[in-house]
Amino acid sequence: MTDGPPGADKPPRRPRYRGTHPRAFSEKYKELDPSRFPDEREKVLGSGKTPAGSHVPVLALEVLAALGPKAGDLAVDATLGFGGHASELLKRILPGGRLLGLDVDPIELPRAEARLKALARERGEPDAVRCVRRNYAGLRKLLAEDARGAAGADVVLADLGVSSMQLDDPSRGFSWKHDTPLDLRMNPGRGQPAGALLMRMKKEEIEDLLRKYGDEPEAERIAAALRETIEARGGESPFHLLRTSDLAAAVELAYEGQTSRDASEAKKSSLQRTFQAIRILVNDELTALEAFLRDLPACLAPGGRAAILTFHSGEDRLVKKAFAAGHADGTYAEVSRKVVRASSEERRANPRSQPAKLRRAVRAG
Repeated sequence: MTDGPPGADKPPRRPRYRGTHPRAFSEKYKELDPSRFPDEREKVLGSGKTPAGSHVPVLALEVLAALGPKAGDLAVDATLGFGGHASELLKRILPGGRLLGLDVDPIELPRAEARLKALARERGEPDAVRCVRRNYAGLRKLLAEDARGAAGADVVLADLGVSSMQLDDPSRGFSWKHDTPLDLRMNPGRGQPAGALLMRMKKEEIEDLLRKYGDEPEAERIAAALRETIEARGGESPFHLLRTSDLAAAVELAYEGQTSRDASEAKKSSLQRTFQAIRILVNDELTALEAFLRDLPACLAPGGRAAILTFHSGEDRLVKKAFAAGHADGTYAEVSRKVVRASSEERRANPRSQPAKLRRAVRAG
């Protein structure tokens, strides 16, 4: 017998929920604990959905084909996320290889690190993984501080999409599907939430950001509706910060009176573009991407391969331009002539792969 109060060794009871199936994110305890319930994850994946608290890597096979990781390589996943791409890279660079993972998310990074280190231990190389909480714009400095990395990485991957774990967790404020404070920060401990930033922006500024970062055709009407909401709340009062539902309602107003199926699809696309545009602003994502692209050649060893997954036209334009310039001046020996997109099968199984574009570059020897 063990000492202690009665029932001390019993596992905690599962969350209670209405009906026969869990609906809220916090109630999906089986999906959130795949180590105890591995069959649940396979069942959810088989239904064409992403298990709660996880992420299905986009274009996984295509990324591996672009990067060609091999045993002994130093591989970098510059935007670690759930670690799906990284785990596949790790399998291919062992034995003898090393994986460096970067991410700014203080919530998800330790979880991904634990999964990757467990995989490395299983393969007999417990020291093959290092994870650092840092923006990928700081990769060059990080490699310079590393004895092996100073010569450059053999493989560098950057997946610029937001992870499913962030989208699905209501506490992160990334989705209109949950009525929560509008946050959208990759690192919740840094900067200001989107709800606070928008409160101080003029209608014209909101409209401009929706066009610039979202290519949003209804930018003017959405911006006007959002400013009306802000004014109704008493302007910039810190006690009335915007919520995800406020932003969704502004998009709804832009399509008021339109009830056709086409209008419904257009409205859904506007919701996606609007949340994406504001997320890009809040996290200053394009500035970070420009810095990363500027330093990328110096981060690669001669013959090193880089692959970048983009989910927004502005991101893709920057990558395409940087790769083309590097190829023209001889920095890159090879770059993608055209983007790789998800197959129809992958788009059906994982709808979040729909906007993904993959580009590749090879450092000159």
